[in-house]
Amino acid sequence: MCNGPLFKKIFIFALPIMAMYILQLMFNTADMVVVGHFSGRKALAAVGATGSLINLIIALFMGLSVGTTVVVARDCGAERKADVSRSVHTSIAISIIGGFIVMVIGIIFCRPLLKMMGTPEDIIGLSTIYMKIYFISTPANMVYNFAAAILRAVGDSRRPMYYLIIAGTIHVIFNLFFVIVLHMGVAGVASATVISEYISVGLIIICLCRYEGAIRFIPRKMCIDKHKLKDIVRIGLPAGMQGLLFSISNVLIQSAVNSFGSIMVAASAAASNVENYVGTTMNAYYNAAISFAGQNMGAKKYDRIDTIAKVCTVLIFTTWIILGGATVIFGKQLLGIFTSDPQVIKLGYLRIGIMMVAYFTCGMMNVYPGLTRAMGYSISPMISTLVGACIMRIIWLATIFTWHHTEIMLFACYPVTWALAGIGQVGIFFYARRKIRKSNMPKIKSADI
Repeated sequence: MCNGPLFKKIFIFALPIMAMYILQLMFNTADMVVVGHFSGRKALAAVGATGSLINLIIALFMGLSVGTTVVVARDCGAERKADVSRSVHTSIAISIIGGFIVMVIGIIFCRPLLKMMGTPEDIIGLSTIYMKIYFISTPANMVYNFAAAILRAVGDSRRPMYYLIIAGTIHVIFNLFFVIVLHMGVAGVASATVISEYISVGLIIICLCRYEGAIRFIPRKMCIDKHKLKDIVRIGLPAGMQGLLFSISNVLIQSAVNSFGSIMVAASAAASNVENYVGTTMNAYYNAAISFAGQNMGAKKYDRIDTIAKVCTVLIFTTWIILGGATVIFGKQLLGIFTSDPQVIKLGYLRIGIMMVAYFTCGMMNVYPGLTRAMGYSISPMISTLVGACIMRIIWLATIFTWHHTEIMLFACYPVTWALAGIGQVGIFFYARRKIRKSNMPKIKSADI
């Protein structure tokens, strides 16, 4: 990560992460497809109505995994092996504690929160069942994501993908068995998720226990090092707050979607799953940016961060043109995978068309905070997201959407706020870059291309 040309390295590093995210989406899509075709439109809407709320509850702790990636990558780049080990054991301890906290909160408060969101009465019971079972998996999900962050920080983006393939295949098999054979509906797809999450975390922990090197996990050494905790929280907490704030705005939008009834909820859920294949592909560049920039910061090769930013920007635009264009062209066929209901497909395609117009701004909004956090500036990206995305979405819903209560005005909220937040994140990156250059670099060399 710290030597030689960057474009090929970043792209190759991002590919397994991209594949991992796509596989995760495919397994989540399997939930939607199975319940949509075998349990009906209401079951599809019930599962779809929970996504933004689940993300809201887990966002804060998941953000701390960003701190893990940055801290481990920096220690690795600086070749501080003892610090790497302390960071690893602290991170796993945090993830276990956080996972159980999230599980309890999710199980207790899911139904009241669904009511607050205005979830339609004809699906709220099914949504509650799905969420209560789903949250049993959060301790495993949390540990898996922290462990995957540790592996990515040292340049290993493939093994998390392999474990996900194994767990995801089992997920799909149990999905089909529970829903088609046992007729368990939403409870079946949630149960399949729980089983697969615990299989994936078992595999990745075994990997860390057998790993040769500083990131090897030794269970008896697991403890929380206060200095490493401070470093992880300093970087990860603002990232978690950003995710939390972003999730709050998405919950508000989901509440607005709910106001159109269960058909719109089903359409929005199906369209969101299609769009997420483009978004999560771009998110792979975010993870690559954090890992590469973090290691180069640790190695004090600050000039290479500019090249990392350029490479990620090119990859974002390329992904938007290719995948975004394909999503628009084949949108109706993709929605048909989830349901045969023509109303659901029509409304879902309306959302896809609006989203894809400027989806590259979503990628910019996500990738540039990763670069900025790797340089040690974590609060500013959070503020940019708060103002550009969260507050502006609230203002949009309270004004434009209230004045023109239509599906178009609702979904237009996304690209507008992505663009505003993206401009802010790029500006903050350039500010942080100048600060780093002035304070740490005696001389800037041209980056490797």
